[in-house]
Amino acid sequence: MTIFDKLREMVREFDEVERLIVDPAILAQPSRYAALMKRRGALNKYVSRFREWEETHQQRDEAVAMAAESGVDPEMKRLAEEEARNLAAREEVLVRELEDLVLSEDREGASNAIIEIRPGTGGEEASLFAAELLRMYTRFAERKGWTIEMLDQSETDLGGLKSATLSISGEDVFKHLRYESGTHRVQRVPATEASGRIHTSAATVAVLPEAEEVDITFRPEDLEIKAVRASGPGGQHVNKTSSAVSIKHLPTGLVVECQTQRSQHQNKDYALRLLRTRLQERAMSEKKAERDAMRRNQIGTGDRSEKIRTYNFPQSRVTDHRVGFTTHALQALLDGDLGEMVVALTEADRAAQLKAMAKAK
Repeated sequence: MTIFDKLREMVREFDEVERLIVDPAILAQPSRYAALMKRRGALNKYVSRFREWEETHQQRDEAVAMAAESGVDPEMKRLAEEEARNLAAREEVLVRELEDLVLSEDREGASNAIIEIRPGTGGEEASLFAAELLRMYTRFAERKGWTIEMLDQSETDLGGLKSATLSISGEDVFKHLRYESGTHRVQRVPATEASGRIHTSAATVAVLPEAEEVDITFRPEDLEIKAVRASGPGGQHVNKTSSAVSIKHLPTGLVVECQTQRSQHQNKDYALRLLRTRLQERAMSEKKAERDAMRRNQIGTGDRSEKIRTYNFPQSRVTDHRVGFTTHALQALLDGDLGEMVVALTEADRAAQLKAMAKAK
């Protein structure tokens, strides 16, 4: 599929969305209408630029035809040739812009994200590092003005993290965080290490595009919902009430739990959001083998098992192994200054896509 084939598909989808948003049946469904308006806004920048290219292309053809006509006044011929050159130059610029737009086009990229963080190898030190990663992403989200909701969190007695699941919402959240999925390795001297030896520990991160209600719907008979006793730190309320919620999706066997909120209703709502996202992740994984060469050539796999980055404390160095990017501003990065890292990963991904596209021509 060429870039222009993709753009024509977008035009057809845009026209269909335009038709749907004035349909009374859609107007009566606020969530569906909101999703369609969001998609319309995302498509509009591609469609408007493509239509500008179409108009420029047609005008250039007309100018070329006029310049080639026999018996045309010499001055008119000169003006037509000049107009054709100017339009051809503008057309080249528009083609480059359209290529950049299509390369960066990603419906998932505009999604909110759900992040899951768990300690890997390294015992308590891994749990402490997982807690630092949670803080890093939280600080980064705050810098971007995004909204953070903790869906599930379990801590160790020493302040480390057993696991955490959070939702981050805002503009292009998944686009900025998608490359964080994988194993994050840390090299440092743990606070509990008396001999001063450097230990290597790890934590795993999974970043998923959050499924919207209109993407994944449930039949009541497909869900087994239970109120359960919350566990872990949290005081008397957590220990003595059954406010936690466990939901099992019977067709797939997937089970999610949420216990972060005092209200059982809120925990149920958060658990349903998490279930939608995990079902969407499963569907995406099933389609992974069908992805084209361009997607397969992008950086990393998004697999939690892939070692993507090393945080070396003695040298204050952070290295992303997928793109060879290194920074010595380790503490700033852990404080949420991920901007330079995100740019490096995004640019590397774009270069990989351009390379794959060139091979496909």
